[in-house]
Amino acid sequence: MGVRNATARRLAVPDLTTTVLTLTLTGLAADSRLAGGGNPRWARRVASVAAMLGGAIVGGWLVLRESGGLGLPLVLTGAITLIATVVHVASIADAVN
Repeated sequence: MGVRNATARRLAVPDLTTTVLTLTLTGLAADSRLAGGGNPRWARRVASVAAMLGGAIVGGWLVLRESGGLGLPLVLTGAITLIATVVHVASIADAVN
């Protein structure tokens, strides 16, 4: 999958869907100094990988340890999505004003 993502990045084809995490990791590798790139936005990419890893760990723990099954993880995911959406919309509104 990394070769496919690297090829998609190099060709810069708009709207070519690829997996998010693999594309992020490919971007880190392809844009690194070792690969001859300037590695723009590396901190954001590393933070997004860490956030996905943290979410996977917490989600897995909740599914395995909570007696409610998928209920609590789904409610938490919905709440976090709602909060993130409200914060994003508010930041856009502040930028416009």
